[in-house]
This record gives sequence, C-alpha cells and structure tokens, in this order.
Amino acid sequence: MPKGAMGSPRGKFPRVARVNSLLREVIAEELERLVDADDRLSLLTVTAVEVDPDLRNAKVYFAELPNAAHGALESHRSDLQSRIARQVRMSRTPHLAFVSDPALAAGLRVEEIIRKIAAEEGSASKVDPV
Repeated sequence: MPKGAMGSPRGKFPRVARVNSLLREVIAEELERLVDADDRLSLLTVTAVEVDPDLRNAKVYFAELPNAAHGALESHRSDLQSRIARQVRMSRTPHLAFVSDPALAAGLRVEEIIRKIAAEEGSASKVDPV
C-alpha cells in the first residue's frame, strides 16, 4: 500500500488540515521570537490558519488586545514567509494574509451586552423590588 493511503495515519488527516496545523505552529513560534524586536506583537495570538487547497495562499487568523498588531504583522510578512520556507518542506511557501479573528470581537460584544442587561436588572430591582 502506498504512503498516505487510507490505511495509514496520514490518510485520516487531510493534507490541507496538516499544513494548516503546521503553519499555525511555525508562525506562532516565529512571532514569539519577533516580540523582542517589535512589542506590538506581544499581546497577539494566532488562532487559526486556513490554506487554500492549492497551498498558494494562507489566511492567518489572529486575536489581539490592542489594535496595533495588524500593522506589525504586515511589516513582518516577508520575514515570516522566509522563516516558514526554511522550516517547512513545501514546493512553494503560501502567501500570508492576516485577518483579525472575529470570534474575539464577538465574544467582547456578548460580554458587553450581558453587562448592560445585568446593570439594567440591577437598577430595576432597586426601584421595584419583586
């Protein structure tokens, strides 16, 4: 049976998913190394990587607390791609596009709504105890 056939462990985990996982790990490690040079990256977390099926492009999703990290990521893109090329054996290194992960913003919005509701219920209970 050839390598990567369904009977092997690789056949159970698709190629794109393996590449996504590997790139997320490598990018996160390299960003840790870059924090010393650029403190805008200090409160940044790589949440996911999605590579196109042809492996030419990759979206790197990140969560950040201050909004300065996106510019820092863009300024380090070519360096990150070079580092990926040295560490990951691929015929071509995907072009990286950085996308702010909407899950963090959505979570913060939900938290804000819950606080407003709690504050309204707290002020309503002071006026009319039930």
